[in-house]
Amino acid sequence: MITKRIIPCLDCDLEISKGRVVKGVKFKDLIYAGNPVELAEQYYREGADEISFLDITASVEKRETMTDVIKKVSEKVFVPLSVGGGISNIRDFKKMLEAGADKCIMATAAIKNQKLISEASKKFGSQCVVISLDVKKNQERYECYIYGGRNATGIDAIEFARRVEELGAGEILLNSIDADGTKDGYDIELTKMVSEEVSIPVIASGGCGKPKDMVEVLKKTRATAVLAASMFHFGKYSIGETKGYLRNNNIEVRL
Repeated sequence: MITKRIIPCLDCDLEISKGRVVKGVKFKDLIYAGNPVELAEQYYREGADEISFLDITASVEKRETMTDVIKKVSEKVFVPLSVGGGISNIRDFKKMLEAGADKCIMATAAIKNQKLISEASKKFGSQCVVISLDVKKNQERYECYIYGGRNATGIDAIEFARRVEELGAGEILLNSIDADGTKDGYDIELTKMVSEEVSIPVIASGGCGKPKDMVEVLKKTRATAVLAASMFHFGKYSIGETKGYLRNNNIEVRL
């Protein structure tokens, strides 16, 4: 049986250089959550399978993402690191991978420059290319948003998930804007639809407030990993006890 991955996510903003991880609700109302290097070390010790860093304002502010932080983390943390925010060309990929990232996450750039997906996949391998879909439900349709969830695109999320797989992406990070930060559980309908449409791994993201939410999405969809922030950042649950809960509910995880 394939083990499911538990991925803590560190959302960072402009103050990343000063050591600032933030968390919001539905991509808004950000509050301070901790130091990125310290949190990454803590989650590594607790048994995280992977750690994601998302510079959530890099695309909006048209700046590069956080190479210095990734260099520091990669010297102390020995699980895969995935990094996103402001990655918009092959040079950005190269810089982040050289800094110590194992995967690069694209969101806005993946929609605005779709050929970059195939270019990066051919140059670095599909396993390095993760496409982040920031998705919101509009009436009966799931729509992709860009620039940190600020701008609607008119692009159907299910169709675009199929498209990024065709272009060579190795994984999809599926973010529900509606569920983000609510702690009310993942968007099961969205996750089920996307994970059944593609054969590449899908990471469920947005809304996790307790280990039970992870069990639900992993049992009801074909997601292969779960991403969470709030439930870990503020000390309510550790990754170790979360994995124990999943194992007790017949979800295979690496202990």
